[in-house]
Amino acid sequence: MAELTVDDAAGARGDRPFVVLGVSAGIAAYKAVDVCRRLVDAGAHVAPVLTERATRFVGRATFDALGSEPTQSTVFDEASPIPHTRLGQRADVVVVAPATADLLARYAAGLADDLLTTTLVATAAPVVVCPAMHTEMWEHPAVQANLATLVARGVVVVPPEDGRLAGGDVGSGRMAEPATIVAAVHEVLAGRRAGAPDLAGRRVLVSAGGTREAIDPVRFITNRSSGKQGHALAAAAVRRGASVVLVTTSGQARPAGAEVVEVETAAQMEDAVLARATDADVVVMAAAVADFRPKVVGDTKLHKSDGVPELVLEPTNDILAELGRRRRPGQVLVGFAAETDDVPERARAKLVAKRVDLMVANDVSAPGVGFDHDTNAVTVFGADGVVTTVPLVDKGVVADAVLDRVVPLLAASPD
Repeated sequence: MAELTVDDAAGARGDRPFVVLGVSAGIAAYKAVDVCRRLVDAGAHVAPVLTERATRFVGRATFDALGSEPTQSTVFDEASPIPHTRLGQRADVVVVAPATADLLARYAAGLADDLLTTTLVATAAPVVVCPAMHTEMWEHPAVQANLATLVARGVVVVPPEDGRLAGGDVGSGRMAEPATIVAAVHEVLAGRRAGAPDLAGRRVLVSAGGTREAIDPVRFITNRSSGKQGHALAAAAVRRGASVVLVTTSGQARPAGAEVVEVETAAQMEDAVLARATDADVVVMAAAVADFRPKVVGDTKLHKSDGVPELVLEPTNDILAELGRRRRPGQVLVGFAAETDDVPERARAKLVAKRVDLMVANDVSAPGVGFDHDTNAVTVFGADGVVTTVPLVDKGVVADAVLDRVVPLLAASPD
């Protein structure tokens, strides 16, 4: 990969980047050796910091040989009287690989009871965490909640991958490959998230939630969408510097910094989105818009004593398809496809039919995926043929993964 550099515009030093490599106690610690080697080969000054329990998995001598300075493990037995302050202040980036469930919990809570966590709390540098743990641990609500807390604070997460785990099991939770981790560090040092937001100056329109289509003044037809993924996308876009408009049916907390437009029906969603789409650089249709609505809406409540009413449905307008027809040159259009069967085939068909750049598909019949969950697992299909798979993670992580696909499309499009 290219030599690691520090973006002077981001306010970091312009010399050899100083990387604190934290290693916590997981079997994936052996892969941190390769991360260390790759960072040094790319031109970084690497200061290894191992937790005491991590030394049961990998030896200090290995990192002493590969790193740029002696490995440190405790606050008290090092040459510096305050090693966490020295490391935290000098760091251009802090990388934790692997980041165990315990490490994520302590960092999210602000605990500082060893050299690695005190360094994390003492630094103002960007932090990259690379979770690694067994599938059941990775999917636990407490782990996902801690991860969401860290993401909200601006911590960069390199999601784990599916694959072979300790003990011979196969599933999600395997730490990302060293090359992927080093690439993420390269992006941070280039200023992509560290002081130079990659959506700065861009206008992003996001829709969220499931619409409600009235049967009478009391009853309505809807779906299971909570709006959490759309709200996470809006929050991530704000954090990355965009001017954001969120059109939502959801009662979720409003993302700070976003303009929020509240709607209820598919028709109201259509009017609000189409009225604002022309000025948007990016439109993300994450809302679960009803495909059908009652053709006739009762003026008064329907009563059981009146017998079973005849409910005749009519199709709603396809907002995403209309956006595809109206899109202006350079605008990036993202759709969502919540499916229960033939997910890749249906997503690719929608990608073409609706003329979008990206189609984010998920199997909402899978545990923990999609509607009303805090987690999601998606596959992002691009019109350019590129496919990105995001395993079951917090919806905030999914939001950043989707925006990671959007940014290069903006860069490649005409102004």
